[in-house]
Amino acid sequence: MRLVIAFPPGGSTDILGRLIAPRMGELLGATVTPENRSGASGAVGAGYVAQSAPDGATLLVDSGGQTVNPFLMRGLAFDYVRDLAPVTLLATLPLLLVVRAEFGPATLPDLLARLRAEPAQARYGSVGIGARTHLAMAQLLRRAGIAGEHVPYRGGADQIAGLLRGDVPMGFTSVALAAPLIRDGRVKAVALSAAARSPLLPELPTVAEQGFPGFGMGDWLGLLAPAGTPAPVVARIAAAAADAMGQPALRPRLDALGLQPAAEGPEAFARFLAAERAEMEALIRAEGVRLDS
Repeated sequence: MRLVIAFPPGGSTDILGRLIAPRMGELLGATVTPENRSGASGAVGAGYVAQSAPDGATLLVDSGGQTVNPFLMRGLAFDYVRDLAPVTLLATLPLLLVVRAEFGPATLPDLLARLRAEPAQARYGSVGIGARTHLAMAQLLRRAGIAGEHVPYRGGADQIAGLLRGDVPMGFTSVALAAPLIRDGRVKAVALSAAARSPLLPELPTVAEQGFPGFGMGDWLGLLAPAGTPAPVVARIAAAAADAMGQPALRPRLDALGLQPAAEGPEAFARFLAAERAEMEALIRAEGVRLDS
């Protein structure tokens, strides 16, 4: 079996896929091999799986960008709804707004004040156009009345590398990528995009606490199969994924990544995806996000 990961090595999607693959293989009686197929905000990997045989041998680990791409990308050779079958949501995760340590601001109000005083600094990275790391920052800057310049990268590791090089001074990212850099003093965490503070970073206030009520856009990771995969096969894979996510030995790793397990099966995931697509379509239209934004 192949577990296609829609993003490059090093990010939360990749790490989680590699963490659950061995246990899934044990339960399914097969070798589950993770395989990175990145590009186009996850559309490359998703398209590959969508066009694979619906026999349960090829699966996709994707993130929240999946519910955005249909509204931004024209000419896709597949349809996310028609050609992919939900297996299970795997986990949800908050986003961290970080700045390069040398940049200075340590709170969101200070950061926004700096950007208003120096508009040329309002550059931010993301893992790709339409990804949560893009939309969260676009929404925040729009609410703050600041015109920002978006710099998309091919994945979380590339985004962080660009931040550390000085290509951009800030951006939303995952706990997994930011935590070691925060400990090393190379980046500063400014705010958490979540409904409540994280037990991993209890001193870090949320975006909502710092002047933006209701702001809490996070990300999610999920498992999908080619459409037409028999329902009993999908159910069996979903059960294996839920078991893998529930391994006690895995919990410290998930906590370190900031991931909250949420494996509830295909029906719940289908409802989740429908709600996410409706929300993201409305946000994209409201924010005027385009492939050149």
